[in-house]
Amino acid sequence: MSHKELARYLPILKWGRRYDRGALTGDLIAAVIVTIMLIPQSLAYALLAGLPPEAGLYASIAPIILYTIFGTSRALAVGPVAVVSLMTAAALGEVAAQGTMGYAVAALTLAALSGAILLALGIFRLGFLANFLSHPVIAGFITASGILIAGSQLKHVLGIGAEGHTLIELSLSLATHLGDVHWITLAIGGSVIAFLVWVRHGLKPVLRRLGAGAGLADVLTKAGPVVAVALSTAAVWQFDLAARGVSIVGDVPQSLPPLTVPSLSPAVIGPLLVPALLISVIGFVESISVAQTLAAKKRQRIDPDQELIGLGAANMAAAFTGGFPVTGGFSRSVVNFDAGAETPAAGAFTAMGLAIAALALTPLIYFLPTATLAATIIVAVLSLVDFKVLRRSWNYSRADCMAVATTILMTLALGVEVGVSSGVVLSVLLYLYTTSRPHVAEVGLVPGTQHFRNIERHDVLTDPRLLSLRVDESLYFANARFLEDYVHDRVAKSPSIEHVVLMCSAVNEIDLSALDSLEAINTRLSERDVTLHLSEVKGPVMDRLKRADFLEKLTGQVFMSQYDAVMALAPTPSRPVRLATQSR
Repeated sequence: MSHKELARYLPILKWGRRYDRGALTGDLIAAVIVTIMLIPQSLAYALLAGLPPEAGLYASIAPIILYTIFGTSRALAVGPVAVVSLMTAAALGEVAAQGTMGYAVAALTLAALSGAILLALGIFRLGFLANFLSHPVIAGFITASGILIAGSQLKHVLGIGAEGHTLIELSLSLATHLGDVHWITLAIGGSVIAFLVWVRHGLKPVLRRLGAGAGLADVLTKAGPVVAVALSTAAVWQFDLAARGVSIVGDVPQSLPPLTVPSLSPAVIGPLLVPALLISVIGFVESISVAQTLAAKKRQRIDPDQELIGLGAANMAAAFTGGFPVTGGFSRSVVNFDAGAETPAAGAFTAMGLAIAALALTPLIYFLPTATLAATIIVAVLSLVDFKVLRRSWNYSRADCMAVATTILMTLALGVEVGVSSGVVLSVLLYLYTTSRPHVAEVGLVPGTQHFRNIERHDVLTDPRLLSLRVDESLYFANARFLEDYVHDRVAKSPSIEHVVLMCSAVNEIDLSALDSLEAINTRLSERDVTLHLSEVKGPVMDRLKRADFLEKLTGQVFMSQYDAVMALAPTPSRPVRLATQSR
């Protein structure tokens, strides 16, 4: 294998050759800022996934290093994220009980399955499959997930026991246990939420007014969760609140990530296959979206298939080092980018910082209240909730709005897996329904030009002997019969028609079912002494038509342009169609 081919699968060989002191400085500064942000975040997302807090640190060390080697994004920060952590908890809850060894092993297995799926998609260059998750579905799913995540963490803020994977289950469980609220825990959790909200929206302006530079103000704002962790931990320790019922993190192993092995048992793998597929696809979509957005700002290129390999390697690393499924996080990647990360090496330096934290700082979080971690999650995920997407999609497309609303409702009512699956299925069904009834416009010649427009929107010239139809959709099995019926119904209404021209400027594909329909149209028109013609057929479509015998059976011709067809078949179109002119 040549160096060029090897570099395709190991992007580190490309940027590593050009690594210099300037890039090192930028990467180190970004790593320090992101590490400060990731310590409380990693602990919190482990809690969300139902795992011990150290699992969050472990999932943020080896995976980042593997992504540094195989990934193509210069700014993407890989690790646990809120939505994937929620999906992990939902999937593992079907296999084992939280707190058991089986639960931890299932988490490793889920990460391994996700990694294997991503690697397979990347190796076989199947990244396009993620396109089946439409943006409206993703937006609806993330909004609903944000609500579910916040709801699932309220029990820790209130200091009560409540379970459930749907909004209904969570609401009923919380309502049942409201009488058991632990007021000291609520005071801690409520104070942290208020503090973090103020830090996120109000601290930076205050610092700027006090004379702090923009960079320093950003760093201090991002460090808000660390301050909340430090202050609440100190308060619990100083006032011995753990003895008064405040739940704390407790002992956290003071070590680097251990070597772990996922389960190979069919009883474990079987129930996790579908969740692993959904986690892989959703994680990839979230990751590639932020990676491409950040890369565009510096005119850099992201290879989606190589990103699949990078994320797959990261998840495999998580599986063998005590972690759980990971992907590229939006907030941490934006922070990494804004902090000046120049190369993926910033991720490796971040991993080193987290390794130091795992070795040296874990004793300091013994008294960290779980309410603080829950509050950190709640504040982080509420920014994901965006109901404006419903209004925007309603104004633009009722079908997209239906997909968004269905995804939100199904996710809230039946859980994350059912929610995203129903959104995907509905999107595909709506697409099939929409394209099964393609827009077909009868067009005429705009006077004084060679352009053709819809007779219902423009004042155009037509000829009663010639029917010009513009087909505004590719032709395939779902809409072939519709076109067939449309043409014959239209010809039946006008006995004077001698020629039908199908204007194919918008047709990018004609499958075998559509070809059969075109042959049927040609035959039935011929029986009525009407000639069928095509115009403006694209090269790839024409190449496929030439491989069949349709062109030999065609009663008419294939014209280069619609104007050529009209000039050959009805050179003096004179009947004006006068309707209200609209833009098209």
